[in-house]
Amino acid sequence: MFSYEADASIHTGRFLLPDPQYTDPKWPVVACDQYTSQPEYWQMRMSEIGDAPSTARLILPECWLGEAKERVPAIHRAMREYIAGRVFSRQVEGLILIRRTIAAGDRWGLLVTVDLERYDFAPDSQSQIRPTEGTITDRIPPRLAVRAEAPLELSHILLLADDPEATLIEPLADDTARLPLLYDMDLNGGGGHLTGWAVTDEALLRHFFEAVTALEARSSGLSFAVGDGNHSLATARAHWLSIRERLSEEERKLHPARYAMAELINLHDPALVFEPIHRVVFDAAPNQVLDALKPCEPALDLEHPDFILVHGKGDYPLRIGKPLHELPLGTLQKLLDQAGFHLDYIHGEDAVRGLVRDGNAVGLLVPGIDKHMLFPAVRKNGPLPRKCFSMGEAHEKRYYMEARSIVG
Repeated sequence: MFSYEADASIHTGRFLLPDPQYTDPKWPVVACDQYTSQPEYWQMRMSEIGDAPSTARLILPECWLGEAKERVPAIHRAMREYIAGRVFSRQVEGLILIRRTIAAGDRWGLLVTVDLERYDFAPDSQSQIRPTEGTITDRIPPRLAVRAEAPLELSHILLLADDPEATLIEPLADDTARLPLLYDMDLNGGGGHLTGWAVTDEALLRHFFEAVTALEARSSGLSFAVGDGNHSLATARAHWLSIRERLSEEERKLHPARYAMAELINLHDPALVFEPIHRVVFDAAPNQVLDALKPCEPALDLEHPDFILVHGKGDYPLRIGKPLHELPLGTLQKLLDQAGFHLDYIHGEDAVRGLVRDGNAVGLLVPGIDKHMLFPAVRKNGPLPRKCFSMGEAHEKRYYMEARSIVG
């Protein structure tokens, strides 16, 4: 650890990268929590990858969480094989600047590590790094099963900085000619293009952490907010708490599991677009869903609906008459949870309509939120209702590229 980063809530890391011969579109795959109701997407990716080394073998796509008992040992085995076989032949000690070219433009990020002592996912958390959505604690154990015995971590966590003056990432993005190029490649599945540069120069690192210190001083206690990967970071925190008591004070300072890898993004990046996350209720009819929503007194409203119920037979724009939360989505989520439906969270209206077309499911199309209200809302009320927004469409989520050792 460099001396000037000691008091920050984010840090540099020792990041592992695949050998150049494996740096092709078969290596990175999109975040494991995407396409959860579309296993055919993941089956297609695996078919394309074949026997080639790939991060697909190092993660557990959530569409296969029910098979975790069989799949997790294979993940750990693949990690050990990749380490022993020197699939990871390169490493960067510092930061990695990332440019993701997607439909909205060039989105810039910076690979960092998060100090899990400065993060807490409790609903009343006042930590410097906080979740943006409520954490469902029963979603942590299957993820913990992967992390607890894993020698490596991969990450799809996107960490947001409220940095309207562009003091953290943008100065590095303006200086890529000075940075060593690590990868420059297309992503599979329509994910756009990915370019990465190593940030190891001490003067650049010092300047970055001076900017971090200044941002933390003016951030009213909330320095960074988790935009994507809330449950993954909560899992990393739970894993760290499970081992920290066995360590001495000195060991705790430097143990790799105290830190979690994440990509830092400026909330004000023009290419960072917040999209809605819709709901699909499976094995239910429209009247069953409407019955569950009766306490909020939904009424037909074609001009200003709070949400749209969609089914194979048509669309029903509805407005909430009796709010149970200050956000319409909070009201909707509360009643869906109380009803105990088999529910999934879907990116993209077309995907929702595809799932409800045969009449065995009901979709609920919801509006997005203004990204500029995120930090004020979390400061005032704590985490938002879960799955309140998406940072881009499913294929625009973070792809797994780098890895990091988490064993002491």
